[in-house]
Amino acid sequence: MPVDKESVVKGLSRGPGVYVMRDLAERVLYVGKARNLKARVSSYFNAPEENSRLRLMMSQVDGVEIQRTRTETEALLLECNLIKELRPKFNILLRDDKSYPYLKVSTTERFPRLSFYRGSTKVEDRLFGPYANAGSVRIMLAQLQKVIPIRQCDNNTFRNRSRPCLQYQIGRCSAPCVGLISEDEYREDVRELMLLLDGKDSEISDAFARKMDEASSTHDYESAARYRDRILALRTLQERQYVSSGQHNADVVLLAVEGGAVVFSVMKIRGGHNLGSRHYSHKNPLDRQEGEVLQNLLVQHYQNHPIPSEVIVISAVPEPQLLEDALNDIAGHRVRIKSRVRGIRSQWVRMASLNATDHLKRQLASDADHLQRLKALTELLGRTERLERIECFDTSHSAGEHPVASCVVFEASGPVPAEYRRFNIKGITPGDDFAAMEQVVSRRIARVNEGDAIRPDLMVIDGGPGQLTRALKALEDNLATDVALIGVAKGSGRRSGRESLYLPGRKAPLLLDANSPAHLLLRQIRDEAHRFAITGHRKKRNASRTRSKVEDIPGIGAKKRQALLRHFGGIKPLARATVEDLVQVDGISVNLAQRLVDHLRTG
Repeated sequence: MPVDKESVVKGLSRGPGVYVMRDLAERVLYVGKARNLKARVSSYFNAPEENSRLRLMMSQVDGVEIQRTRTETEALLLECNLIKELRPKFNILLRDDKSYPYLKVSTTERFPRLSFYRGSTKVEDRLFGPYANAGSVRIMLAQLQKVIPIRQCDNNTFRNRSRPCLQYQIGRCSAPCVGLISEDEYREDVRELMLLLDGKDSEISDAFARKMDEASSTHDYESAARYRDRILALRTLQERQYVSSGQHNADVVLLAVEGGAVVFSVMKIRGGHNLGSRHYSHKNPLDRQEGEVLQNLLVQHYQNHPIPSEVIVISAVPEPQLLEDALNDIAGHRVRIKSRVRGIRSQWVRMASLNATDHLKRQLASDADHLQRLKALTELLGRTERLERIECFDTSHSAGEHPVASCVVFEASGPVPAEYRRFNIKGITPGDDFAAMEQVVSRRIARVNEGDAIRPDLMVIDGGPGQLTRALKALEDNLATDVALIGVAKGSGRRSGRESLYLPGRKAPLLLDANSPAHLLLRQIRDEAHRFAITGHRKKRNASRTRSKVEDIPGIGAKKRQALLRHFGGIKPLARATVEDLVQVDGISVNLAQRLVDHLRTG
């Protein structure tokens, strides 16, 4: 029964704070912040008829927790922290599990190296960035080699060279590994490289031109040609940046919305250079206002990433001062939020909008293709309502050893990796794929019946009539015959595109055109289940192969195991040891030594 409005609103403060809505099973449904808690929470109970998603959420709410804050800025920060921690079903969660990549110059080394870097920014070496993605960094590495030939090889390669490598031959490295450049000259190249990465292009260009003239005046035409080539490479690099101006450091942020899809985009400008854009795709389950969504995603994003002194927000935010205060608190320095810009900043805005819009269009095209395939599969199964949730099961083993089953989930929006699951198969005859399939389907549908998983509309079984029959038995035993089933069996030669489709109660398989939308969707789902299963099986198999026999003996922990292997030099000498030999090791008693001998002799 939904929570009563009066019991929730009664006694609520009109001050700022955060509210957490939970269902009957204590699962978090939604986290929100408010300037006026009483007014905001009350509004949820008066959801308009047309907002079906909000009404659906409120029908599941069983309780509302309130956390008061001193200011609205604190409420905004707390809201974003709770969203990341609790991962509510109806909030927009920024899926930002990767750090931004950087260029690193290892200034702590005698001959510094220029390299790709991703990780903690608390390092002694110089970091330049962050770049929007790894591709941008690798392109920049290739371009910088043409301008200033700093080494990019790893230290092991650098220390063991006896002659210059190919990079020297093509003019991409000065070969400090074999002494073809002095340490002082190399350090000067490194200094110029860092100036270039700091955005001082004109200073470097002038320095190259001066050195070219000096070399020409002394008839050192080879050196002059080298500096000429560097100037040309620098101009190419500047053209690639498209927008470059002085020492500006800024992020250009916007929200692109169309057809229910939301793209949160961040374009990074460092040292006046455009370092690329990163896009995050989302759904807006409660149809929140764009400004509110953007404000929340901005704070979530900058809780994990460095904040420049200037953030240009293309889409309007409802309370820019509130957002600025929140970012100031996170950054520990002054952050200016701008929305109306001119000059070079307007060029950044146009570029960011173009990139985000292009990404959104490609995403919508992909979603439309998926929906078309989903519609075709729905019609194939003779259903009147669209399939909203599909689960696919596959098993993997090596001659019956270490069996693992996978369950992958696809919804109307595509795959849902967060809901993928693996199952260890136990208690069956090794290699019995039919029994393994029955077990995993039974375990999965049991969790559904207990309320721990969402009920699927369709279960796809990777296998033929045998696996399908056992899966059907599992559904019948668990009173879940309303869930549709289909088996996908590999065709002749196990080649993709020749699959046979099996339905319960039908002896003859369905043979669809390999390029039909329904067939393509089933193959995509089946292949994903197979990938997920075999990955899990390989991890389990590899772990067992690297496991020592000694680990299975009761009373032998990590320290004693290490002491034994260190004393005897390996598992084979240990296996030949006698009780008298074993008790020479610290911590090994006579009884434990006897157990060791018995186990290793019979293992």
